[in-house]
Amino acid sequence: MFDFAGDYRLVTSLLFLLVTEVIAVKGIQHRDEDGNIDFVRLVFGCVSAVFFLMVLMDDILGLKEL
Repeated sequence: MFDFAGDYRLVTSLLFLLVTEVIAVKGIQHRDEDGNIDFVRLVFGCVSAVFFLMVLMDDILGLKEL
């Protein structure tokens, strides 16, 4: 149906970066009304930030191996 390895790879990567960036920022910065952090949201925000960096380095910047 779609050739994600070719034509839509950059668009898909940029969309994925946008979504993971929003999840990471919201998860890491979230506080409840008392100012306490929520551990589960913090963990998912950090995991999302790792995936953001992996896709950014590999697909967008082309840094496969360092």
